[in-house]
Amino acid sequence: MPDADELVANALAALRGTDVRQAERQLDQLMVGTGAADGTTAVDAALLRRLVRGLGRLWPRGWQPVDVDRITSRRLDARAARLVRDAMAVQRREQADPVPAWFDEQLRELAIKVRADGENMLADDENVLAAWSARAALDRVDALRMAVDVLALVESLPPIAVLRPPPGSTGAATARISGTARSGSPMLDRVRALLAKAESTTFPAEAEALTGKAQELIARHSIDEALLAAGSERGDLPGGVRLSTDTPYAGAKALLVQEVAAANRCEAVWSDDLGFATVLGWPADLVAVELLYTSLLVQATAAMLRGRAVRRPGSGRRTKVWDESFLNAFALRIGERLRAATEAATDAADQAAAETAGAERLLPVLAARGEAVRERLDTLFPGVTRHRLSVRDAEGWSSGTSAADRASLDVGGGRKPRQVLGRPDRH
Repeated sequence: MPDADELVANALAALRGTDVRQAERQLDQLMVGTGAADGTTAVDAALLRRLVRGLGRLWPRGWQPVDVDRITSRRLDARAARLVRDAMAVQRREQADPVPAWFDEQLRELAIKVRADGENMLADDENVLAAWSARAALDRVDALRMAVDVLALVESLPPIAVLRPPPGSTGAATARISGTARSGSPMLDRVRALLAKAESTTFPAEAEALTGKAQELIARHSIDEALLAAGSERGDLPGGVRLSTDTPYAGAKALLVQEVAAANRCEAVWSDDLGFATVLGWPADLVAVELLYTSLLVQATAAMLRGRAVRRPGSGRRTKVWDESFLNAFALRIGERLRAATEAATDAADQAAAETAGAERLLPVLAARGEAVRERLDTLFPGVTRHRLSVRDAEGWSSGTSAADRASLDVGGGRKPRQVLGRPDRH
């Protein structure tokens, strides 16, 4: 009989092939095991070892724990994602130092316990697959099939942009979480409170006025951070975060990411096949983009559902096409309003700086930071293309624009067509 590692390799090769019967035969071989008394345990251990190795290879290739968790949930399901989380916990215990703080923070966000004492847990690791399949209520054959699917996915993930120094690399020991003001900042607490009110209100005008105020606070904070950084000697580079743009309406979500990013002096690139958009910018701005995008996505969805309810009776338009046009229009109009709030805050800060003989500092500092972000974009995404927005439902577009235009905040000006950085539409 083949050993456990060979059985796993055969099952994985068969899964990647086109012969369904061969894949089932190899799965049967995994069920039988090595033929020894502990043959099934050996198979479980071999699957886990290979999965842990595969995860360890992803970190230097740009993947982060939250990215792997998201794409596993997207392409497989929640049960598969739980197996990946268990394997990431094992991999973390075997990970060579240094391990950056942001890496462990992501594991904790995924409810993965991080051992502080470095204790070897091999005895527990031997039962990881069995414990996972029991929690997921999977029988032996379904558990093995899903484990092989997970392994195939992890080993097939392509290299992506390295946004932070990965574990074990130079600079990992001193790498900071992008946007260290995630908690404990009075300004961010105020922004969160404003956005929470915007999400909970049933009055669109109030929601968008609250969002506009939140953007104004964020813009002021960003300017303060820029001036502080300019006065220090730190040689930081712009960082990045990845935000989910899963279906449905992935393109509209990517457009919303780009509009929020542009309003906060960031750049965004959409990886439609991987289900996320990468946002590049300075730490405080990245935190702002995450907060605003999450909140605005909730607000846009609520506005879309309200808009559905008041559509013309007997309208023959398809709901999906209407929804997509609504969300695209909402994103563009909200982007205009956010940029207007940012420009107003910048003008006010510039005027205040002029009164204190500091006018020569502000605009050059902001320009230099913007150029650094664009250079980072060119470095990480040299072959980026543009995806042109198409509108297929005029009624949905008009309704989405109106939904984003009801607040009293006056931005003025005309709307210009926007493009989303990403891959061309295959259709």
